[in-house]
Amino acid sequence: MRLDGPGQRVDGGPVMEPPDDAALLARAQAGDVSGFEALVEKHKHRVYALALRMLNSEADAAEVTQEAFLSAFRNLQEFRGDSQFGAWVHRIAANFALMRLRRRRTAGETLESAVDTEPAFNERGSLLDAPSEWRDAETDALDAELRVAIERAAAGLADDYRQVFVLRDLEGLSYEEIAALTGDSVSAIKSRLHRARLSLRAAIDRFYEEKA
Repeated sequence: MRLDGPGQRVDGGPVMEPPDDAALLARAQAGDVSGFEALVEKHKHRVYALALRMLNSEADAAEVTQEAFLSAFRNLQEFRGDSQFGAWVHRIAANFALMRLRRRRTAGETLESAVDTEPAFNERGSLLDAPSEWRDAETDALDAELRVAIERAAAGLADDYRQVFVLRDLEGLSYEEIAALTGDSVSAIKSRLHRARLSLRAAIDRFYEEKA
């Protein structure tokens, strides 16, 4: 169907806009299952991507995605809209992913050893001594090859390092929010993130050395 100007069809009728999260949530809380199904369809890919980055396992990520939405559905009436639905279900998924990581550690996985020498970071968490290519990558879009190199390096991090990198640098949570999720101190989280970035810095250096 052709449109004749914004918000108008050629027959003069209004264009039906897709419902936003608030409308879908209201329907779901009123008992309309299709409203919740629409929310799942809208957010499932990002929730799965978060779980996959944290767990580095497609099977675990799929299970966490299911667990997160099931938990959200069971607790719909308790959600008061203080945050966006997407942010809420992301926090739920992060909690389930963290529980799986703790079970892995209980089963015998240990942290990889980390180097003691650490570079300086500014208040935004950016490397102060980074080459110009790295600073550009932080402020501009990374090219496809560099993205792949960083993703591979992140996947190779120990669980504790990868989780804080994903939550802080990819999901944008504050140190305090991560501390609330993990139960760890802010100082411990900063230390792990420091070392995670060191590993990623090494991967980026190798990337540019190979391109030289």
